[in-house]
This record gives sequence, C-alpha cells and structure tokens, in this order.
Amino acid sequence: MPDIEIEQFRGEARSWLAANMELRPRASRLGSSDSRTPEEIAASRILQRKLFDGGWAGISYPKEYGGRSLSAAHERAFREEALGYIMPDFGGAGHVMFGAIGRSLLAHANPAFLHRHIPQLLSGRELWCQFYSEPEAGSDLAGIRTSATRDGDRWLLRGAKIWSTGADHADYAMCLARTDWNAPKHQGLTWFAVPTNAKGLTIRPIVQINGAAGFCEEFLDDIEVTDDDIIGEVNRGWTVAQTMLVYERGAGNAGAVPVEPRRLAPDLVTVAKKVGRDTDPVARQLLARAHVNDYAQFHLGRRVAARLRSTQTPDPAVAAYGKLAAGTLAPIRARIAVEIGGASALAWDAGDISGPRQATDYLNGRMGSIAAGTNEMQRNGIGERVLGLPREPSFDSNKPFSEVVRAARNWDGRVG
Repeated sequence: MPDIEIEQFRGEARSWLAANMELRPRASRLGSSDSRTPEEIAASRILQRKLFDGGWAGISYPKEYGGRSLSAAHERAFREEALGYIMPDFGGAGHVMFGAIGRSLLAHANPAFLHRHIPQLLSGRELWCQFYSEPEAGSDLAGIRTSATRDGDRWLLRGAKIWSTGADHADYAMCLARTDWNAPKHQGLTWFAVPTNAKGLTIRPIVQINGAAGFCEEFLDDIEVTDDDIIGEVNRGWTVAQTMLVYERGAGNAGAVPVEPRRLAPDLVTVAKKVGRDTDPVARQLLARAHVNDYAQFHLGRRVAARLRSTQTPDPAVAAYGKLAAGTLAPIRARIAVEIGGASALAWDAGDISGPRQATDYLNGRMGSIAAGTNEMQRNGIGERVLGLPREPSFDSNKPFSEVVRAARNWDGRVG
C-alpha cells in the first residue's frame, strides 16, 4: 500500500513545483512532434535530474532503483499538478523510455542490470530508445533478421533497424536480435542493451513530411555486447516483447490523454476564438465531438490500465483497445482542428510558437494508426485473443525461421 495519501502527496507536489520549477508561459508549445533539438534535449536532461534529486521522477518505480514505489494514481496526481510548469520534454522518446522501455526492463532485467541503469534512466543521465522494427519486419515483429552471434565471451550484432524514436539523442537502445535461426520465428529471439556510441553502429535520422526528424534508422555492423547486456533470457525475447507491447499500447497510463479532460478541448477552443468561430454552431458541434472523444479515450485508457494491472500476465491484446482508440481518434481530432481553423490552422505568422501545432497534428494524424502496430493489427489481436474469433491462417509460425527465410527468398509468386 502507498505510504502517503493522494491528497497529502498532491499538496507536497504542489509546494515543491512552486518552489523549484518555472511556470509555463501561456503561449509556449506543448510539443506534439516527436522531434527535439539537441538544445531541447540538454535542457530536459537538466530538468529531469532536478525532478530525480527532488524525489519526483519514477514515482511508481521501485525505491531500490531510484523511484518511490507509489501508485499510478500518485503518478497521475503529479502530472496534473505539473501541467502549468515547464517540465522535461523528450518528445516521443520520453513516452517510450519511461513507459515501454523502463517497465520492460523492470519486468525482465536482472537486479544488477537494473541497479546499473534504472537510476541513470530516471535521472536523465541515460536516454533510451528501441531498436525494434526492421525494413522487413514491421507489423510482423517476430520476423526480424538482425542477428546476434556468439563469439567466445561476446556477442556480435549485425543487421538494420528502423523507426526508432529519438535514437539520435539516446545513450542506449533495447535491441531485439535473432540468436537461434533454427527455432520458430517467435522463439530464438533475445534482447540486448546497446550503447549508441558503440563501434560499428550508424544512426541516421529520417526526415518526415513536416520536416522534423523524430525517427531514425540504424545499421549494426558487428557490434560487440556481452552477457551482462542481455535483457531477460537468451532465446526468450518474445516474452519481453509482449511486455513491451502492453506498455507501448498504453498500460499504466491513460493513453494519449495525460489527464482527465474536464474542460472543453482548450486547444481547439483557442483555435475557434482565433478565427472568430467560437459562437458558430458548426464549430461548436465539432468542439463537442472532440471533447467527447477525448473524455471517452481517457476513461477507456483508465479501464484498460486497471484491467491490465489486475492480472499476473497482462495481455497485449487487451492493451490493444487503448492503442486502437488512439489510432482511430487522433486523425479525427486533427481534422477537426483544420475544419475549425481553416487557412489559419495551416499557415501562421513567423514567431507564433503555437502556430504550427494544428498543421503538424494534421500531417502526423495517421501516425498513431500505423506506428507500434497498425489499427488492423490491433483489431486482429482483439478479435482473436479477447473475443475468441477464429485465428487467421498461419503458414510459418512453427517452422524453423531459417527455412521461412529461405522459402521467402525462393518464392516465385505461385500459391501451393
């Protein structure tokens, strides 16, 4: 049980924030892009260290690794109190690092590894990313081909990864590699911690449609790691991947909406007032639709997270409800902003800090329906594993992966 009541905790957080953190200017950007500049990352590292030193980082992480062993409710209370302050903002990399990566490490890494890395992660001294998807393995994550080959007392990693959020600013990566090519594709996988300054690693940012570069591609050319860098068990990496998918899809938080949306879509109301449409019945109906969606998504996230926390082995297919909601509703919300704002949502005056938000959200609106598993993949998982519908036919799940690759390489397009 938590050793401090929520309201007492909230009061302490409020006092500490007022004494230690700077208020957020009303016009400042609440960054919706995954991309961050080196200067922004450096500033966020400093703020993260301040939170850590004050005891406000990793609130629900175990005490022995630098957290406070409090509940998700305490974590939410702190986020609510911190809304008006300038806080560390690592973009999309921060969500992945403190959510999917940190929680997966806690669930599967050994204590020595956790003592070595979790305090560094919580304090901002180590930023982490995922080396997960590959050019030939996106939705079918078990089809990865990056290899890890045992060479004496070391492992050599070779292959390519892609769509790694924030990899160009990271210090470490969780890297999934194939360690047994003769096992079926969901077996023979192992996770490794890879320092991003390792010899043989090349990281290249990918420029997106909005000009930002929040994702990267990586090339691994015989990178050396050791048994001390293994996360989980050799050849049992799919178990770790399942944990990561649970948190990547929103377990432990409210999905894309960080706090309960009690006010009517404030950012969209600002857009409506800016263009003189705050009394327009059409615009008001759009605002109401966005607010209802925000509210429903928040509480769906709360219910899914509670369900997952109540089970010994959380199911990624249950977590898929939150991911599917985000992937479905984000494009709708982005379009609503443009429908209300019109040209003003697509063009802005130089120096307008919040000006690019609606255009950026619109350009990135479909990202959530693809990244971390498409909407279609989420529906498949829910249908098969939650609703008990018949599974889609699978022709390669039980074959040695080397045989699957060989068959794919020699396939002539004919069936049967």
